[in-house]
Amino acid sequence: MPVRLKSLIGTVLLVLLVIVYAIIATIVAVAQLAESGPLVHLAYFFLTGLLWVLPAMVIIKWMLKPPRTRAG
Repeated sequence: MPVRLKSLIGTVLLVLLVIVYAIIATIVAVAQLAESGPLVHLAYFFLTGLLWVLPAMVIIKWMLKPPRTRAG
């Protein structure tokens, strides 16, 4: 796969990941943390704010992997 196409796909995936992850994290927070104190909110948003990095790292590693060469 050409590097430019890989970069485009990876960029779109990263943007979609951030949008979907933020919406899901917010929905869970509203549904589950409504009666919780500020420290619980802080801990939740701190952890969820860091957790999206794991799938983003996988996408970025895939984007940076050199293209395969054809043996033949």
